[in-house]
Amino acid sequence: MPIDATQRRAAPSRRPAPMPLRERLPRRLFQLYAGLAGYGLSISLMLAAHLGNQPWDVLHQGLAHRTGLSVGTVLIIVGALVLLCWIPLRQRPGLGTVSNIVVIGLVVDAANQVLPQPSHIVTRWAFMIGGIVLCGFASGLYIGANLGPGPRDGLMTGLAARTWSLRGWRTVLEVGVVATGALLGGTVGIGTVLYALAIGPLAQFFLPMLTVAPRAPRTPAAVAEPAPA
Repeated sequence: MPIDATQRRAAPSRRPAPMPLRERLPRRLFQLYAGLAGYGLSISLMLAAHLGNQPWDVLHQGLAHRTGLSVGTVLIIVGALVLLCWIPLRQRPGLGTVSNIVVIGLVVDAANQVLPQPSHIVTRWAFMIGGIVLCGFASGLYIGANLGPGPRDGLMTGLAARTWSLRGWRTVLEVGVVATGALLGGTVGIGTVLYALAIGPLAQFFLPMLTVAPRAPRTPAAVAEPAPA
């Protein structure tokens, strides 16, 4: 039986349910920024491996080559431009959305300065696989903090809420940024393919265990009835 639009909207989401901003905020803030820092480090590990970048980072690296800017600076600029695309989609950014744009870019530039540039193929593969696994774990951390999606994720979910499907938009956008980034000089390779295949299952594995659950509501204590005389 075909699923109508009402049923699609009612289908359960893999993302955490919305929570009040102040609920469990210290834990959520720690998890958000730890996740974003880990995500930035995962990008730098894959850049250093030179075996293929994450799809959006193919574009970021290509633009960095053409403009002379750092990859982290390009990442911040592209994130801000993508966020502007939320306006016609009536998407609302959260603290996590703005933090995503700034923190990941800063971490990428800092990590690129200190990470070694491995030359041995075994070390490069270790960097690549470590970056992919770390990205899955970091995604679970910052998404599980429930403080707002990243700008690129929000763009795809906003488009999917109005037309077509999330999988369809993700495919179109990521193929588009990979192709554009490759033409600009970004690195496409086995790491790009492995990332595309592994990141969904990895995030799905880590997200349930890292999602911050709302506190259970307190139930009032039962009032004892007077014993019959």
